[in-house]
Amino acid sequence: MRVGPDLRSGEPERHVRVKQRSSVLNMLRRLDKIRFRGHKRDDFLDLAESPNASDTECSDEIPLKVPRTSPRDSEELRDPAGPGTLIMATGVQDFNRTEFDRLNEIKGHLEIALLEKHFLQEELRKLREETNAEMLRQELDRERQRRMELEQKVQEVLKARTEEQTAQQPPKGQAQASNGAERRSQGLSSRLQKWFYERFGEYVEDFRFQPEENTVETEEPLSARRLTENMRRLKRGAKPVTNFVKNLSALSDWYSVYTSAIAFTVYMNAVWHGWAIPLFLFLAILRLSLNYLIARGWRIQWSIVPEVSEPMEPPKEDLTVSEKFQLVLDVAQKAQNLFGKMADILEKIKNLFMWVQPEITQKLYVALWAAFLASCFFPYRLVGLTVGLYAGIKFFLIDFIFKRCPRLRAKYDTPYIIWKSLPTDPQLKERSSAAVSRRLQTTSSRSYVPSAPAGLGKEEDAGRFHSTKKGNFHEIFNLTENERPLAVCENGWRCCLINRDRKMPTDYIRNGVLYVTENYLCFESSKSGSSKRNKVIKLVDITDIQKYKVLSVLPGSGMGIAVSTPSTQKPLVFGAMVHRDEAFETILSQYIKITSAAASGGDS
Repeated sequence: MRVGPDLRSGEPERHVRVKQRSSVLNMLRRLDKIRFRGHKRDDFLDLAESPNASDTECSDEIPLKVPRTSPRDSEELRDPAGPGTLIMATGVQDFNRTEFDRLNEIKGHLEIALLEKHFLQEELRKLREETNAEMLRQELDRERQRRMELEQKVQEVLKARTEEQTAQQPPKGQAQASNGAERRSQGLSSRLQKWFYERFGEYVEDFRFQPEENTVETEEPLSARRLTENMRRLKRGAKPVTNFVKNLSALSDWYSVYTSAIAFTVYMNAVWHGWAIPLFLFLAILRLSLNYLIARGWRIQWSIVPEVSEPMEPPKEDLTVSEKFQLVLDVAQKAQNLFGKMADILEKIKNLFMWVQPEITQKLYVALWAAFLASCFFPYRLVGLTVGLYAGIKFFLIDFIFKRCPRLRAKYDTPYIIWKSLPTDPQLKERSSAAVSRRLQTTSSRSYVPSAPAGLGKEEDAGRFHSTKKGNFHEIFNLTENERPLAVCENGWRCCLINRDRKMPTDYIRNGVLYVTENYLCFESSKSGSSKRNKVIKLVDITDIQKYKVLSVLPGSGMGIAVSTPSTQKPLVFGAMVHRDEAFETILSQYIKITSAAASGGDS
């Protein structure tokens, strides 16, 4: 900054020059490096390493050094009457203000750079933790050590081989002759190996053993459209098999008399002359030829049973939530029934061979022994003729008679009787549980007989000692001692009672257990309190009973039972019942039994 004097005053020319300090210039250079992300950003202190200084400590209280001036200039500055005093003071003040603003700007950029460095260090630390650089470095060191060990072993082996070769080297003449012979043999062997590899190398590579790859198949998420499409594919794929079974059944049932008669005659002649196997092979070739013609566009339909084409419903694109749910339920029901039938067949075959029913498996055992001895002592032509004639007569004649006469089939059709008497696994569980319950009943009746008073029967004694979780059954519901739950609902059915005549929420829905006795329908509330919350309904007083659907929004037939009585304006609903069908059948059968007994007593 240069300040000139007033020329008219005649005073000598004076200059005031203020130099910027080198520290400010260095700070500006470092600021430029921070802005352009130079490689010397680490020269600044980190936030974690910086002293605990607050913002107030680095604020306006930064000491500023005023540039030194000469004594003469200072005298002029102190002299208020001097000619250039005002202008020079203003210049110094402006310089001080600009330097202060620059320092504030530098401080702000410095804080931003430190924060950015801190965040980058945090990200670098996270990346190091995620990549596990230390573990990788340790593994790399171990691999290097292994490599060095292997190199040492290889060098030792090579050194030992060279020593052996030097020890076994023959003289020079013999060595040259042997080298020539070795070269000729190596050339011949290499050509032979090359020729062999060109001819049979591909087949040798096919026999090379490779480790099995364990591939994990990705499972598709559940989708209603995908489920229905898979069921339709299964139905279309199984259609040829089902049609073949239907045609065989129609052939055995003599659905078409002429077709069955021709088939029976041809089959019996083929078996008698020993042409049964060529006949089946010829039929397979004929079927494949027909399929080839059908694939080429020929319209050939040969079937004993006329095929009924089912209408294919086009898939709907826009379905509501309830329609999708109902579609899933329908497909799930079909899949359940299909899997149930397949499981029944497989379980029956398994139980047949595992001696679950010894008297049935014994018949199969004797038949196999008879077939084995017959194949050992009789010629194969006679055995084949006997088996073929029996199969033809059984298929075409005996099965036709048994299907027309069910009672005759139930008495004399041995394969049918064996198959029907074979149990499945659920049937075995039911039998075992029923046997255990019978044993418990017999033991309990035996233990209760001595303690029962004279004149009481077993039923009355069992009813006396039957109790629920809260006490004796007849005391809770104020019934006679002979009233007890039926064997089906001995532990009761958990449900909730919905009484629509009540307006209070606590009385509107009650959770509890439902029992059925010979004359009453009893509901025991799960809440502790008086017996007023329990409900007892006479079966004779019931005017209507039906299955009920509590929420009409949900698909299906519901899980409730509605019972109407004269004392209630609206029917009582027992909802949220898991075993609804079993409870409904029990209540309905007992109700019919009581009403029929009452009607017969009134008529008499």
